[in-house]
Amino acid sequence: MNTYNMNQYQQNQISTASPEQILLMLYDGAIRFTRRAISGVEENKPELRRSGVSKTLAIISEFSNSLNHEIGGEIAEDLDALYDFMIRELTNANLHSDIGKLKVVEKLLMDLRQTWGEAVDLNKKTITKRSSIGSQIASAKAATLEPETYKPFAVSR
Repeated sequence: MNTYNMNQYQQNQISTASPEQILLMLYDGAIRFTRRAISGVEENKPELRRSGVSKTLAIISEFSNSLNHEIGGEIAEDLDALYDFMIRELTNANLHSDIGKLKVVEKLLMDLRQTWGEAVDLNKKTITKRSSIGSQIASAKAATLEPETYKPFAVSR
């Protein structure tokens, strides 16, 4: 697949994705970029390290900026603190070529990605179940409705 088709494919994938799918794609990207930074340290390629860290920082910063503390409450506060920690670790890892700090961030991102993936799957199952129950209720109501041509017999005493 040539570069143009690949970019078009990626654009289509993003433009048709749900917000939940985009969140998971961003986590996948952050993990991929963190691994790129790790490779940069292992291969002594500072530009690869800097590029990976920079892109990971951009994604994590966006995660942090998108938190809604009014709705999210304590969970949003905890995530914000975790994102701040990862930003500090990435910054220090970049300054000191510290592979250990990069691996800590990679592990945290993988754990968060797994948790969000499970939450998305659970949400889909719940929506599907509600939809199924709603369809069953509608079918039951429709089955008990009298046809338009129905006329009850007069009851005589």
